Amino acid sequence: MAEKERWPVCSFMGDGEAVAVPHSKLKKKGRPPIPKKENVFKELNGVDDDPRNPQKRRKGEGTGMGIVIDAPPCNTQAYQRAKEVQANLSPQFPTFLKSMLPSHVAGGFWLGLPKKFCNLYMPKLDTTIALEDETGQLYETKYLAQKAGLSAGWRGFSIAHNLLEMDVLIFHLVQPSKFRVYIIRSQESDELDGALVLLKSDGCRKQSDDANDHKNSGMIFCANVSHPDQVENTSEDFDSGIRFSESVVSFKQVTGVENFRIVVNGLVIDSELSKYIRNKYYELCCSQRSFLHDHLLEGLNTKLAAGIISETINIADAIKASNLTTSPDSLVIWDKTLKAFETMGMNVSFLLIRLDQLMKLALKLKRYKEVTLERDHAAEELKALEAKLLEVKQTINRLDQENDIQHMHPERLETMFQELADAPW
Repeated sequence: MAEKERWPVCSFMGDGEAVAVPHSKLKKKGRPPIPKKENVFKELNGVDDDPRNPQKRRKGEGTGMGIVIDAPPCNTQAYQRAKEVQANLSPQFPTFLKSMLPSHVAGGFWLGLPKKFCNLYMPKLDTTIALEDETGQLYETKYLAQKAGLSAGWRGFSIAHNLLEMDVLIFHLVQPSKFRVYIIRSQESDELDGALVLLKSDGCRKQSDDANDHKNSGMIFCANVSHPDQVENTSEDFDSGIRFSESVVSFKQVTGVENFRIVVNGLVIDSELSKYIRNKYYELCCSQRSFLHDHLLEGLNTKLAAGIISETINIADAIKASNLTTSPDSLVIWDKTLKAFETMGMNVSFLLIRLDQLMKLALKLKRYKEVTLERDHAAEELKALEAKLLEVKQTINRLDQENDIQHMHPERLETMFQELADAPW
């Protein structure tokens, strides 16, 4: 009687399905045949891989256990932290998560991307894809369209960032051929990752309800949502959210606020600013005949760039509204803030010059008040001294009038005292 065939289990983490394969159909190398079941390797938050790639394999105890193919679990602390970071990213740009397997960080250095993501957003032909890390450093990789993965260049990125198995990466497609990559370390479960701290420090995301409810189809980076309350003085482009700039426009080509665009890292970020801030910023740029943000650091977060512009306008308005009663501490804070913006490439030198002039005048006013107060105190002390001097002079005059005592000498008085004491009764 033939021995009852034993069934090993091949577990794939793509969609959580377990596919049973007869032991007799296992290949000689011990690898189970790829089941022809549709969507077995369906991506789930980017956790997928081509089954032909090397994965962690372990043999079961005994001769009939077969082979179990493991993929990274989705319930690790690193993965949960990665989901938190992903939730803080702009929903206008597509993202996916990727847990690192041994094949990603050692050996072949091949990174398979989610096929569904590639079908929706990635180029249809082989091309160069740039990976930008959290410091703004760019790494070029080769994207293979048919294989839906990154090959040449990925090894350098992996080694440069010391990627380890079970690390989780968030890929943020900020441009058609550029990913911004956030790394969540698996061995730092007790500490917050830098990416999470950075994104949470930006505060709440300014997303309109319409933009949040809008469902993207294909490579849509901005929702074409109109805002009736902003149509009067702004163009349709201003209401369309963050998008790629179609061309490079110099400030000389700007003829009015209608065609004024705020472009940072190739992205139009007008929608990140209120209509008031945008109009005031246009006026400020006109006063200097240039885009004040033209030289902001490359790779600067768009929300941070919008925050710099917004705070620059707030400080400019505060400077205009300042007067002699404005606290000197406020002037110092504005000065420090503008100098910080200047180090990041914002053209605020004219504001710093004006602020420096105001601070010098305020310092002179402060010194004038101090000198005036000190002089008043000195005048009061002089009056007190003059009164004391008068009193002393009066005392001297009174004593001078006692002539009988004034003309006697102490020795003579002592002699008279002794003679009188010794005189007979």
